Amino acid sequence: MAKRIRLARLRKASGYTQESLAEALGVDRTTVSTWEAGSHEPSPHLRPGLGSLLAVSRRELTDIPDEANGVVRSSGGSAEIRRSQQEWLRTRRAEGARGRELSELAAWLYPESARGPGGHVLRGPGWLLDEPVELDGVRLGWAETPPPPGPVVEHVLPLTDRGTPYGDYSRAVRDLVRPRLMENRPSYRLTGIDTSAGLALDFGLTTFFAAFDAKQAVAHEFKAAWTRGGRALPSWGELPIRSGIGDPFDPARWLMSPGISTLTVRRDSRGAHQFVLHERDGAKVADGGGLAHVMPAGEFQPVSDPEVDFSLWRNIMREFSEEFLGNPEHDGSASGPVDYAAASPFRELTELRDRGDLTVWHYGLIMEPLELGASQLTVAVVDGDEFDSVFGHGEIVNDEGTAVRHAFTGDTISRLEPRLSGSALTLLRLAWRDRKTLL
Repeated sequence: MAKRIRLARLRKASGYTQESLAEALGVDRTTVSTWEAGSHEPSPHLRPGLGSLLAVSRRELTDIPDEANGVVRSSGGSAEIRRSQQEWLRTRRAEGARGRELSELAAWLYPESARGPGGHVLRGPGWLLDEPVELDGVRLGWAETPPPPGPVVEHVLPLTDRGTPYGDYSRAVRDLVRPRLMENRPSYRLTGIDTSAGLALDFGLTTFFAAFDAKQAVAHEFKAAWTRGGRALPSWGELPIRSGIGDPFDPARWLMSPGISTLTVRRDSRGAHQFVLHERDGAKVADGGGLAHVMPAGEFQPVSDPEVDFSLWRNIMREFSEEFLGNPEHDGSASGPVDYAAASPFRELTELRDRGDLTVWHYGLIMEPLELGASQLTVAVVDGDEFDSVFGHGEIVNDEGTAVRHAFTGDTISRLEPRLSGSALTLLRLAWRDRKTLL
């Protein structure tokens, strides 16, 4: 009797314990352990639900029970499988993919009116505000709408070890790239935006993998066409996923889960202001490695109750806690819902904000051109003494990379420009332009 190691790995990658997966399926808590031990198989009526929870295609789910029996299916030779996987990895790691080269090239597919300042990012109609608004001025609404149709992506996916095509991009990344941090959790999906009177954003729910799969597929398609074409800008005819989307700023046509990128500025009483830059390690994270980003930055997603966690400020506080203070991810699994009123550092951060020692501003939304991933741009300004009291001094090393402070000057931004992601550069340029308002 052989253990089903793959089933256990899938469960952990999806964020489930054996007990929580059993509860989600409505079975006894020991049932999942017997599946993974290889002593029992999932009943046929449970397999669709199991596949949905583990984000596994129907084709791949069929193979899981056979793992314990040593059955291996293959529709082609190992050489074909190896070539497919190696080509996929080469395309994913294409030269220029880690910098802004490909992203800014992809921006030229769109009209000038859709490109942000400097051409580093895209912006939908009214997405990027002329001047920042305080965070409390952003109105959030709940509006569940039907998700946009998923694109056909089989042409950008490699073969599995069994010789069948992968069912989705995230599964290929988990198996072939193997990042240390990659979990499928609920995320908020943008369903509407209105800037006619300030900034109003509507959201529903999706999952991290759903957004990740869409973004990575459209980016992979561009990289493959760019490589085939000798590093020239691909034509729309070479990009069926991208061309099939049409308007990428329409939530009814393209799935958007806009994370929050926050530029943190330490306001100094003598004018020696600083900002924090995070260099994410591409070997440790599934998305966003290789360039320097503002900090904190993360997905806009709930950790326990979607209604309680539906707050930009609470999301930003959790990222501060994790990225600046090194606290474990607040995923709701260890201690239940987050106590934003009494738990540290949420209580202290809110007190700073209530006193005016910490202010947060919102610039609206932008879209990264290569992946068509939307992001919210925000700025947090913290008084120097309070910053040092809460966050300490010097470098910060966390699970995703290293963060350092830089002088908040125009010269510093220009010097760092080649190393910055498009969204980070855009946000820093906007913040420097509006420094009198922000500081």
